[in-house]
Amino acid sequence: MVDYTEPLPAVNTGRLRVAQGLVLLFHITGFVGLAFSNNPSFYLRFTPLTLLLTAGLLFAFQPGRSVGFWSFCVSVSLLGFAAEVVGVFTGKFFGHYSYGQTLGFKVLDVPLAIGLNWLVLTYVCGVLARYIPLPELPRTILAALLMVGLDLCMEPVASTYDFWHWTANVIPLQNFRDWFIFSCVLQMLFNRANFTKSNPLVPIVYLTQLLFFFLLGTLQ
Repeated sequence: MVDYTEPLPAVNTGRLRVAQGLVLLFHITGFVGLAFSNNPSFYLRFTPLTLLLTAGLLFAFQPGRSVGFWSFCVSVSLLGFAAEVVGVFTGKFFGHYSYGQTLGFKVLDVPLAIGLNWLVLTYVCGVLARYIPLPELPRTILAALLMVGLDLCMEPVASTYDFWHWTANVIPLQNFRDWFIFSCVLQMLFNRANFTKSNPLVPIVYLTQLLFFFLLGTLQ
Protein backbone atom coordinates (compact mmCIF):
# COMPACT_ATOMS: atom_id res chain seq x y z
CA MET A 1 0.00 0.00 0.00
CA VAL A 2 1.42 3.35 -1.06
CA ASP A 3 1.14 6.17 1.44
CA TYR A 4 0.03 9.25 -0.44
CA THR A 5 1.02 11.62 2.35
CA GLU A 6 3.25 14.20 0.69
CA PRO A 7 4.82 17.53 1.65
CA LEU A 8 2.77 20.57 0.77
CA PRO A 9 3.54 21.72 -2.77
CA ALA A 10 4.43 25.33 -3.46
CA VAL A 11 1.35 27.50 -2.93
CA ASN A 12 0.58 30.97 -4.20
CA THR A 13 0.59 32.85 -0.88
CA GLY A 14 -1.64 35.60 -2.20
CA ARG A 15 -4.31 33.15 -3.37
CA LEU A 16 -4.14 31.33 -0.06
CA ARG A 17 -4.59 34.54 1.95
CA VAL A 18 -7.61 35.50 -0.15
CA ALA A 19 -9.16 32.05 0.35
CA GLN A 20 -8.51 32.17 4.10
CA GLY A 21 -10.07 35.61 4.23
CA LEU A 22 -13.17 34.40 2.40
CA VAL A 23 -13.58 31.43 4.75
CA LEU A 24 -13.35 33.79 7.73
CA LEU A 25 -15.76 36.24 6.09
CA PHE A 26 -18.37 33.53 5.45
CA HIS A 27 -18.31 32.32 9.03
CA ILE A 28 -17.97 35.66 10.83
CA THR A 29 -20.86 37.10 8.81
CA GLY A 30 -22.96 34.04 9.54
CA PHE A 31 -22.13 34.08 13.23
CA VAL A 32 -22.93 37.78 13.67
CA GLY A 33 -26.14 37.38 11.68
CA LEU A 34 -27.36 34.35 13.63
CA ALA A 35 -26.24 35.53 17.05
CA PHE A 36 -27.19 39.20 16.95
CA SER A 37 -29.56 39.84 14.04
CA ASN A 38 -33.29 40.30 14.47
CA ASN A 39 -33.76 38.23 11.32
CA PRO A 40 -31.52 35.12 11.52
CA SER A 41 -33.62 33.37 8.85
CA PHE A 42 -32.09 35.74 6.28
CA TYR A 43 -28.64 34.35 7.05
CA LEU A 44 -29.78 30.74 7.38
CA ARG A 45 -30.95 30.68 3.77
CA PHE A 46 -27.31 30.99 2.68
CA THR A 47 -26.17 27.88 4.59
CA PRO A 48 -26.09 25.50 1.55
CA LEU A 49 -24.30 28.17 -0.50
CA THR A 50 -21.71 28.71 2.24
CA LEU A 51 -21.04 24.97 2.35
CA LEU A 52 -20.71 24.82 -1.43
CA LEU A 53 -18.35 27.81 -1.58
CA THR A 54 -16.23 26.43 1.28
CA ALA A 55 -15.94 23.09 -0.54
CA GLY A 56 -15.02 24.89 -3.75
CA LEU A 57 -12.26 26.85 -2.03
CA LEU A 58 -10.94 23.71 -0.34
CA PHE A 59 -10.79 21.68 -3.52
CA ALA A 60 -9.17 24.55 -5.41
CA PHE A 61 -6.13 23.96 -3.18
CA GLN A 62 -6.16 20.16 -3.57
CA PRO A 63 -2.99 19.23 -5.49
CA GLY A 64 -3.63 17.32 -8.68
CA ARG A 65 -7.36 16.58 -8.38
CA SER A 66 -6.79 13.18 -9.98
CA VAL A 67 -9.34 10.55 -10.92
CA GLY A 68 -8.66 8.96 -7.53
CA PHE A 69 -9.58 12.22 -5.81
CA TRP A 70 -12.88 12.65 -7.66
CA SER A 71 -13.75 8.97 -7.14
CA PHE A 72 -13.21 9.50 -3.42
CA CYS A 73 -15.43 12.61 -3.47
CA VAL A 74 -18.29 10.83 -5.21
CA SER A 75 -18.02 7.72 -3.01
CA VAL A 76 -18.04 9.62 0.28
CA SER A 77 -20.84 11.96 -0.78
CA LEU A 78 -23.06 9.03 -1.82
CA LEU A 79 -22.24 6.99 1.29
CA GLY A 80 -22.91 9.96 3.55
CA PHE A 81 -26.23 10.67 1.87
CA ALA A 82 -27.25 7.00 1.98
CA ALA A 83 -26.40 6.71 5.68
CA GLU A 84 -28.61 9.72 6.43
CA VAL A 85 -31.51 8.26 4.44
CA VAL A 86 -31.26 5.06 6.49
CA GLY A 87 -31.08 7.13 9.67
CA VAL A 88 -34.08 9.30 8.85
CA PHE A 89 -36.33 6.43 7.73
CA THR A 90 -35.38 3.76 10.26
CA GLY A 91 -33.74 5.41 13.27
CA LYS A 92 -31.27 2.52 13.29
CA PHE A 93 -28.40 4.78 12.33
CA PHE A 94 -27.70 7.89 14.43
CA GLY A 95 -31.12 7.73 16.12
CA HIS A 96 -34.58 9.16 15.45
CA TYR A 97 -34.38 12.56 13.81
CA SER A 98 -35.64 14.59 10.87
CA TYR A 99 -34.19 17.40 8.80
CA GLY A 100 -35.50 20.95 8.78
CA GLN A 101 -35.38 23.41 5.90
CA THR A 102 -32.05 25.16 6.54
CA LEU A 103 -29.86 22.74 4.58
CA GLY A 104 -31.94 23.17 1.46
CA PHE A 105 -33.49 20.91 -1.17
CA LYS A 106 -34.24 17.35 -0.03
CA VAL A 107 -34.44 13.97 -1.70
CA LEU A 108 -35.96 11.17 0.39
CA ASP A 109 -36.32 13.68 3.24
CA VAL A 110 -32.55 14.26 3.36
CA PRO A 111 -30.93 17.50 2.08
CA LEU A 112 -28.64 16.94 -0.89
CA ALA A 113 -26.14 19.21 0.85
CA ILE A 114 -25.62 16.61 3.58
CA GLY A 115 -23.59 14.39 1.26
CA LEU A 116 -21.28 17.31 0.54
CA ASN A 117 -21.07 18.02 4.26
CA TRP A 118 -19.86 14.47 4.96
CA LEU A 119 -17.31 14.84 2.17
CA VAL A 120 -15.93 18.14 3.50
CA LEU A 121 -15.71 16.81 7.07
CA THR A 122 -14.02 13.58 5.98
CA TYR A 123 -11.53 15.40 3.78
CA VAL A 124 -10.68 18.15 6.27
CA CYS A 125 -10.28 15.84 9.26
CA GLY A 126 -8.37 13.28 7.21
CA VAL A 127 -5.85 15.88 6.08
CA LEU A 128 -5.56 17.34 9.60
CA ALA A 129 -4.79 13.94 11.09
CA ARG A 130 -1.80 13.67 8.75
CA TYR A 131 -0.08 16.57 10.44
CA ILE A 132 0.91 14.01 13.09
CA PRO A 133 3.07 11.08 11.89
CA LEU A 134 0.96 8.08 12.88
CA PRO A 135 0.32 4.58 11.52
CA GLU A 136 -2.91 4.15 9.58
CA LEU A 137 -5.13 2.82 12.40
CA PRO A 138 -4.35 5.55 14.98
CA ARG A 139 -4.60 8.14 12.22
CA THR A 140 -8.03 6.81 11.26
CA ILE A 141 -9.21 6.99 14.88
CA LEU A 142 -7.81 10.51 15.35
CA ALA A 143 -9.53 11.80 12.22
CA ALA A 144 -12.82 10.18 13.27
CA LEU A 145 -12.56 11.82 16.70
CA LEU A 146 -12.01 15.19 15.01
CA MET A 147 -15.24 14.60 13.07
CA VAL A 148 -17.15 13.66 16.22
CA GLY A 149 -15.73 16.72 17.97
CA LEU A 150 -17.26 18.96 15.34
CA ASP A 151 -20.60 17.16 15.67
CA LEU A 152 -20.49 17.72 19.44
CA CYS A 153 -20.33 21.45 18.75
CA MET A 154 -23.07 21.33 16.09
CA GLU A 155 -25.67 19.37 18.01
CA PRO A 156 -26.59 22.00 20.65
CA VAL A 157 -27.58 24.52 17.96
CA ALA A 158 -28.93 22.19 15.25
CA SER A 159 -32.59 22.34 16.27
CA THR A 160 -32.46 26.05 17.10
CA TYR A 161 -31.51 26.86 13.52
CA ASP A 162 -33.65 24.15 11.90
CA PHE A 163 -30.77 22.00 10.67
CA TRP A 164 -32.29 18.82 12.11
CA HIS A 165 -34.51 17.83 15.03
CA TRP A 166 -34.32 14.89 17.45
CA THR A 167 -37.36 13.04 18.73
CA ALA A 168 -38.36 14.55 22.09
CA ASN A 169 -35.45 17.01 21.66
CA VAL A 170 -33.05 14.48 23.19
CA ILE A 171 -29.69 13.88 21.48
CA PRO A 172 -29.07 10.13 21.89
CA LEU A 173 -25.66 8.70 22.71
CA GLN A 174 -26.28 6.44 19.72
CA ASN A 175 -25.72 9.45 17.50
CA PHE A 176 -22.15 9.96 18.67
CA ARG A 177 -21.40 6.22 18.65
CA ASP A 178 -22.63 5.88 15.06
CA TRP A 179 -20.89 9.09 14.02
CA PHE A 180 -17.59 7.63 15.25
CA ILE A 181 -18.13 4.26 13.56
CA PHE A 182 -19.21 5.80 10.26
CA SER A 183 -16.41 8.37 10.42
CA CYS A 184 -13.88 5.55 10.83
CA VAL A 185 -15.27 3.88 7.70
CA LEU A 186 -15.01 7.10 5.70
CA GLN A 187 -11.50 7.75 7.01
CA MET A 188 -10.42 4.28 5.90
CA LEU A 189 -11.63 5.20 2.41
CA PHE A 190 -9.71 8.48 2.66
CA ASN A 191 -6.49 6.77 3.73
CA ARG A 192 -6.64 4.25 0.90
CA ALA A 193 -7.69 6.61 -1.88
CA ASN A 194 -4.99 7.42 -4.41
CA PHE A 195 -4.45 11.16 -4.27
CA THR A 196 -2.17 13.67 -2.53
CA LYS A 197 -3.49 14.32 0.95
CA SER A 198 -2.32 17.82 1.74
CA ASN A 199 -4.12 21.14 1.60
CA PRO A 200 -2.99 24.45 3.15
CA LEU A 201 -6.57 25.69 3.56
CA VAL A 202 -7.68 22.79 5.76
CA PRO A 203 -6.64 24.08 9.22
CA ILE A 204 -8.56 27.34 8.98
CA VAL A 205 -11.67 25.63 7.60
CA TYR A 206 -11.79 23.20 10.52
CA LEU A 207 -11.04 25.82 13.17
CA THR A 208 -13.55 28.36 11.85
CA GLN A 209 -16.31 25.74 11.69
CA LEU A 210 -15.48 24.46 15.17
CA LEU A 211 -15.48 27.97 16.64
CA PHE A 212 -18.59 28.97 14.69
CA PHE A 213 -20.73 26.22 16.22
CA PHE A 214 -19.05 26.29 19.63
CA LEU A 215 -19.62 30.03 20.05
CA LEU A 216 -23.22 29.78 18.84
CA GLY A 217 -23.73 27.04 21.41
CA THR A 218 -22.44 29.22 24.22
CA LEU A 219 -25.14 31.77 23.42
CA GLN A 220 -28.01 29.26 23.74
